[in-house]
Amino acid sequence: MQFVDYVKIYVKAGDGGRGCISFRREKYVPKGGPDGGDGGKGGDVIIQASGELHTLLDHKYKKTYKAQRGQHGKGSNMKGRDGEDLIIKVPVGTVVKDALTEQIIADLNEEGKYTVVAKGGKGGFGNAHFATPTNQAPRYAQLGEKGEERWIILELKLLADVGLIGLPNAGKSTLISVISSARPKIADYPFTTLAPVLGVVKYGDYQSFVVADIPGLIEGAHKGAGLGHQFLRHVERTSLLLHLVDVSDFLDSDPVQDFEKIQKELELYNPALTEKPFAVVGTKIDISYKRQRLNRLKEYCEKRGIDFFTISAVKKEGIDELLKYLSERLKK
Repeated sequence: MQFVDYVKIYVKAGDGGRGCISFRREKYVPKGGPDGGDGGKGGDVIIQASGELHTLLDHKYKKTYKAQRGQHGKGSNMKGRDGEDLIIKVPVGTVVKDALTEQIIADLNEEGKYTVVAKGGKGGFGNAHFATPTNQAPRYAQLGEKGEERWIILELKLLADVGLIGLPNAGKSTLISVISSARPKIADYPFTTLAPVLGVVKYGDYQSFVVADIPGLIEGAHKGAGLGHQFLRHVERTSLLLHLVDVSDFLDSDPVQDFEKIQKELELYNPALTEKPFAVVGTKIDISYKRQRLNRLKEYCEKRGIDFFTISAVKKEGIDELLKYLSERLKK
């Protein structure tokens, strides 16, 4: 299934039905009064969070949503039927924004939570509504009001306890596949993961926690490089970040610079992200024979009081220690 986390849609609430102009026509009532009924109210457009959905894929191809209009009033004081509300289901964690102002309308971060994004128009009054002692036969009625319409943005931000971040090929997908039942694509080339992957981890007394594999970030991600905007928005929801840094001997880059690149991108995208609790994980230690890159990163973290771990996800070395740390931090 394709993962879609950003769409723009048009919503139109139902128009109100118009009021009716009518007079009683009965055999023995030669001068029957006005009996035109009111029009029905137009349906609202409602966005509601559903735990059954995990992507905005349905809304990628259907861009227009219109609620039912109210029915017109009828004679004999018969009110028109109200239009049915249109409920649009979205995944839990969806942020609803006004497309014109980009102002947040609602953050649907709980199952069943909803917001009305377009209100239906009121039904018009029939001529019976305007009858008075001095105006006993009004020959006019109101038109129904127009329903609201607007363009809105639906932006999905995954709800996860731990976010795995790092440069492409840092070992995020391998780690999440080892500690959970998630099965992301794993290969020895960059950007094998093209969408965030969620995995549920069970460990000790902390029954379970959710880990998100955020696809590889690169320099310039805050500007959208490497689809950076699509990936970075999912980091905002997490409680704790794990910076994964490849310390194997096959890379020539400075591991500290690799770490600082990602930190810089987080800060440029949203400064609040750098205030989140985090730890650094040196990965692929099974192929770190010289230990030069590993020791460089370890010394850097120790000097700055940053929690540091080393793992080999392939050989499952250091995994238990890392999970124990995560469970304890999340309890706090």
